[in-house]
Amino acid sequence: MRAFADLLDRLSLTASRNTKLALVRDYLAQTPDPDRGWALAALTGELVFDAAKPGFIRKAAEARMDPVLFGWSYDYVGDLAETVALVWEGRPGANREPALSEVVDALGSASRAEVQRLIETWLDTLDPTGRWALLKLMTGGLRVGVSARLAKQAVAALGGVEVAEIEEIWHGLSPPYEDLFAWLEGRSDRPSAISPGRFRPVMLAQALDEAVDFARLDPGAYRAEWKWDGIRVQAVSEGGVRRLYSRTGDDISRSFPDVVEALDFEGVIDGELVIRNGASIMSFSDLQQRLNRKTTDAKLIQSLPAGIRAYDLLAEGGEDIRHLPFDDRRLRLEAFVARIGSARIDLSPLQPFAAWEDLAQLRAEPPEGDARLAEGLMLKRGDSIYEAGRPKGPWFKWKRDPHLIDAVLMYAQRGHGKRSSFYSDYTFGVWTMDTTGQRHLTPVGKAYFGFTDEELKQIDKFVRDNTVERFGPVRSVRAEPHFGLVLEVAFEGLQSSTRHKSGVAMRFPRIHRLRWDKPPGEADELSTLQRMLD
Repeated sequence: MRAFADLLDRLSLTASRNTKLALVRDYLAQTPDPDRGWALAALTGELVFDAAKPGFIRKAAEARMDPVLFGWSYDYVGDLAETVALVWEGRPGANREPALSEVVDALGSASRAEVQRLIETWLDTLDPTGRWALLKLMTGGLRVGVSARLAKQAVAALGGVEVAEIEEIWHGLSPPYEDLFAWLEGRSDRPSAISPGRFRPVMLAQALDEAVDFARLDPGAYRAEWKWDGIRVQAVSEGGVRRLYSRTGDDISRSFPDVVEALDFEGVIDGELVIRNGASIMSFSDLQQRLNRKTTDAKLIQSLPAGIRAYDLLAEGGEDIRHLPFDDRRLRLEAFVARIGSARIDLSPLQPFAAWEDLAQLRAEPPEGDARLAEGLMLKRGDSIYEAGRPKGPWFKWKRDPHLIDAVLMYAQRGHGKRSSFYSDYTFGVWTMDTTGQRHLTPVGKAYFGFTDEELKQIDKFVRDNTVERFGPVRSVRAEPHFGLVLEVAFEGLQSSTRHKSGVAMRFPRIHRLRWDKPPGEADELSTLQRMLD
C-alpha cells in the first residue's frame, strides 16, 4: 500500500505529462503482481467498490472528532479524502499495514456493515499519505491527472509496444492483468484480441492550419463532412454482444439503452452520438442531460431520444476492414446503414467541393438545418486506412473560430486536488434589464480553465479581497459597473436553455484572457448573446 500511496502522491504533485508517464511506468516495473495490476485498474477506472461509500468515511471521521470541527475542516480543505487523512489521529503499531491487494480483496467481499470497521482499522495504521491514497482508492475518485489512456501508454512503454496494441486487447482482459504483464515481460504470448464486443482504438484528426496545410494539400484527394456537435462513439455488435463505447474506450451502454437496442447488425460503426428530433439532431446541451447516467428512465428516453450519425465502418459481418481505403469503407458504410434501416442510425453526408475556397465558404456560412449545429468540418484523405492514434496527414479537423464575449466575475468556488486551496471555478455574467428598468448581472456560464498558474493566484487574491457573501465553499464577488473583474470568455457554441435563468447555455466556455483594463460596466449585454443565438 505504501508504494501505491507514494505513486499517487507524486502524480498529484506534478503537472508534467511525461513525468506522470514515467512514474506510472516505473511503478509497474518495480511492483510485483497482483498489486501493480490492481493499481492499474484503479488508474484506468476499472476498480469499483459498491459497498464503500463516502458517507461511511465521513461517519468514521465524525466518530473520532467533533462533527462541527470536521465540517469546518472539510469546508476549508475542499476534499473529503484529504480532510480525513489530515485530521485522523493514527495509532501506529495497532495493526499491520495492509498490502494493496489485501485492501482490494477485503473491500470486494465486505458488506456495508463491515466497511466502516475496515476503514478505521486501516486508517489507524497508515500515515497521512497512505490514508489519503486509501480513501481515494475506495471512493474511485483518484484525481491525480492520469487518464485511462495515459495509464495504458505507460503499460505500452513498459513492454516497448505501441499503445494501440494495448487498446486492441484491453477489453478482453480483467484485473489484476497478470496475463498482460506476462506478455509484456516476455513470459507468455500476447493475449488474444478476439473478444466479441471489444473496443477498437480510434483514429483521430490533426487540427488544420489553413495558412500551411492548404498550400501543400490537393483538395481532390480529400473528402469533407461536418464535425457534428455530439460525442464520438463506437457502436459494436458482434456475436450477440452489443456495446457502445466513448472515444476513450469507456463503456457507456447503460446510459443509452435505446441506442444499444438499435444495434441490430453484425459489425462496428464509428460515428457521433447525438440527440434526435425526427430526422434532425438537437443541441449538445440536450445530449448533456443524458451523459454520465448509470441508469436512464423511459421518460428521458422518450423526451431525448439518442441516435448515431455514422462516419465510418470498421468491421462488417466478422471481417475487419480497417485496412481498406476510406473511399472503399465509405461505400460499404452507405450500403450497411441502408440495410440496417433504423431511424436511430443515419449517415453523415459528404460535402462536395472543388477548391479550398469553396470549403471555406461552406464553413463560414453553413446551410440551414443540422449543419448550423456543427462544430466545423472534417477532411479525410480518400486513400487513408483506419489507423489508431493521430497519424500526420490523413485526417484533419477544421473547427469554427470560437465566439468571444466580455463577462463579469460573479461567483467563485474552490477547486479540487492541487487547486483545493484556490478559488478556481468561476461563474460569470452579463448585463440585462429587470422589469423596473434597473441594470443587473445575470449568470450565463461557468469556467475553470484557460488561465495560467500565475493568473490563478491573481484571481484568487481578487476573490478573497472582494468577497461580499459566502455560501459554503462558494463566494459571491463584488461586481458593480465601476468595480469588478472582466473575463474575456471563449466558447464554441450557444443554445437556448430553459434550465438556465438567462435562457442560454454555452458550449465549452473557458477563460480567454483577463481584462483588468476594462470596467465591468462595459461588459456585454444579454441581448448580445441572444443576437448570437438568433
